Amino acid sequence: MKRHELDMTVGKIWPVLLTFTVPLLFENLLQLLYNTADSIVVGQYVGISALAAVSATTHICGMLVRFFNGTAVGAGVVISQSFGSKDEKKLLSSIQTTLLLTFIACILLTFTGIMCSEWLLRKISTPSDVFKEANLYLKIYFGGISGLLIYNMGGAVLRAMGDSRRPLLFLIFCSVLNIILDLIFVVYFHWGIAGVAFATIIAQMISALLVLYVLASSTCALKNLHIDKKIAARILQIGLPVGIQMAIVAFSNVFVQSYINYFGTACIAGWGIYVKLDQYMMLPIQSMGQAVTIFTGQNLGAGQIERANKGTWVAFGIIISVSSCVASILYIFAPNLSNLFSPDAEVIKYGALFIRLCSPIATVCCFNQVLSGALRGYGDSKSPMIITLCTHVIFRQIYLYFITKLIPDNFYVVAFGYPAGWILCAIAMSIFYFTANRKN
Repeated sequence: MKRHELDMTVGKIWPVLLTFTVPLLFENLLQLLYNTADSIVVGQYVGISALAAVSATTHICGMLVRFFNGTAVGAGVVISQSFGSKDEKKLLSSIQTTLLLTFIACILLTFTGIMCSEWLLRKISTPSDVFKEANLYLKIYFGGISGLLIYNMGGAVLRAMGDSRRPLLFLIFCSVLNIILDLIFVVYFHWGIAGVAFATIIAQMISALLVLYVLASSTCALKNLHIDKKIAARILQIGLPVGIQMAIVAFSNVFVQSYINYFGTACIAGWGIYVKLDQYMMLPIQSMGQAVTIFTGQNLGAGQIERANKGTWVAFGIIISVSSCVASILYIFAPNLSNLFSPDAEVIKYGALFIRLCSPIATVCCFNQVLSGALRGYGDSKSPMIITLCTHVIFRQIYLYFITKLIPDNFYVVAFGYPAGWILCAIAMSIFYFTANRKN
């Protein structure tokens, strides 16, 4: 085993999980800083309308990207199982298949994003005073989305083999570069919202080149690229349900945004602040869920089912403690954190209200992410997909439709659509997981 790789089939469980999760957490954290830096620079140096424009695009950007990242879960499971079983030939073929599928996806998502950006902004009732800037930001963002997709898939390949450190190092460098370019393009060149978009795609492209270099030098995966039909089918069998789930949930969030847009520019900006900060709440939970998927996949490949099950509950104990601390920090410092994005008093008020309403309840997502991560590690991605779609999409849209009729002109009840979906999902996911475990 190479020094960068981590074998999760041996050793105490909690140190193994933390060794893998902590670099992954910082990697996801730094990736989130790309968009956060955009919002802070725009809010402080361009204005409220530009901040609202970036906020209005958040869920649209996430919709296509999450579809791809969800599909990458399939690659991670296949590669982690090959790594756990020590099948070098299958491992190399899995990596090559994954990379070639990624390059095809880059072409498709670039054109899809550019062509659909204006239509999506109209569908979510984006106000006219922010429409032009939001459309410009989206077109530039999707024009350079290949860098993000290649980095994310390449990072997933390395993490499936236990290497979560080098993707982190690459992202540290590129995150710093992104912030520097944000300031240069916006403050010095006065490019406005286009400046932060160009800064993001340049930094993402460099991170993609770095991860491709590592894969080429350490695995020779870029030589004789091909698609193994059986492996591709297995990747898509596991990954597509996850990708569809994430894309539809993100698409559902786009329509939640349309309800928020009704309350005006300040509310849109405040909601955008909450969405950015809420992701910092979700990052540790999602990172642990990803770690559980890889941990389960490697141990399943090695035939250690009891260890795989035990790892799920060790992970849950760790992450419930961490997420409770993060939720407390967000709740206490909500106004101060909102002030980082905008000096406007009304925007700060909305941001703090949304944070304090939703963040404490977000801890229930520990059930959703850890249990679904374990199920995916075993190769069952359809059940978590169905549960998540029913609770995050169908239920949430029904809730928003009726609650806005019963209690009109109230942004509190609109915002509570998020926590209501989380709670229902946690209940359903727990029932399914325990029932499936009892049967097996």
